[in-house]
Amino acid sequence: MLQGKTVLLGVSGGIAAYKMANVARMLKKLHCRVHVLMTENAANFITPITFETLTGNKCLIDTFDRNFEFSVEHVALAKQADLVLVAPATANIIGKIAGGIADDMLSTTVAACTCKVLLAPAMNHNMLHNPIVQDNLQKLQKFGYLIIPPDHGMLANGDLGDGKLPAEETLVEYVKRELAHEKDLLGQKILVTAGATQEAIDPVRYITNHSTGKMGYALARQAVMRGAQVTLVTGVTSLEPPMFTEVVNITTAEEMYQEVMARAADADIIIKAAAVADYRPAKAARDKIKKSGEEAVIALERTKDILGELGERKQKGELSAFLCGFSMETQDLEENSKAKLKKKHLDMVAANNLKVEGAGFGADTNVITLITKSQVRYLEKMSKEEAADKILDAIINE
Repeated sequence: MLQGKTVLLGVSGGIAAYKMANVARMLKKLHCRVHVLMTENAANFITPITFETLTGNKCLIDTFDRNFEFSVEHVALAKQADLVLVAPATANIIGKIAGGIADDMLSTTVAACTCKVLLAPAMNHNMLHNPIVQDNLQKLQKFGYLIIPPDHGMLANGDLGDGKLPAEETLVEYVKRELAHEKDLLGQKILVTAGATQEAIDPVRYITNHSTGKMGYALARQAVMRGAQVTLVTGVTSLEPPMFTEVVNITTAEEMYQEVMARAADADIIIKAAAVADYRPAKAARDKIKKSGEEAVIALERTKDILGELGERKQKGELSAFLCGFSMETQDLEENSKAKLKKKHLDMVAANNLKVEGAGFGADTNVITLITKSQVRYLEKMSKEEAADKILDAIINE
């Protein structure tokens, strides 16, 4: 994912420095070149040899270290870097960078960099909220540095407050957002729906389907990585919401209808990957329905056709967004999906057959057929992240 990219990890002297060994390992697993620069104080918390073992590169601390290939080292590294991540960023290193001070390898290299620099502040709650530290952070943001917000939680001294370094996975997600993809969707507002709806029968039971939301979540995640501003309207799932998205949680088809319609006019692209119930109980019982000797019959009524109404609005000129719907079939996939494309005035349908191996509910793979007015494209089995990128590619090129 990050093949060919070079990341400089700047580690300063905070207790959370130990977390950066795992960050270095995770970036290497993404096929990224990783160089680590440490302050002298950071070496009191974790040894340079740890990073050298994980990255395969010399860990640099001393600006005047003579034990390296001849070059102006901080300038050479700055030229190679696609991204710099300073974490943990102590009040001291934040103050140095904000003040233009370059008196060690880390601060000197950052000063020479022209690439994006991310800083993850980590320190005591009171230090973080010191007006001088806050002023330095605001100053850095003004100059284009990206500040990763610290977490709230138990700090090293036992206090509960702000200043905790985010989890390693979170730091890597920030790196991936900057480097993993070309930003070909930058400035685009994308509305994605995902997951299944639940329609109550009584306070205990409900009607739903087998959708896990994985495809919709993959679409939201990949769109963010490509620079889009993403809103994810999601039914009930067990998935962790993708970072950097606006997440709107719903339960019923009616709730999804209301949330989608409220946001549709502002979207450039709408991708309806949710499995919305077509029917709901005509009347939900106020109390639990008790068993009896007779067969139970539940009267059903149609829910609102969200995608159909979006298509009608577009047909009338009330909506300009690109409309992509999903079609889950068990037979006559192409014929049924083409009919859906025409009937609902869609720009594209991403169709899959439940009976095809690798395309079922809950799988990490999908087998997609992309259908537009002008062509049909058959995709091989691939991960849902790869399928999401293929769908986004098709939308961009349509």
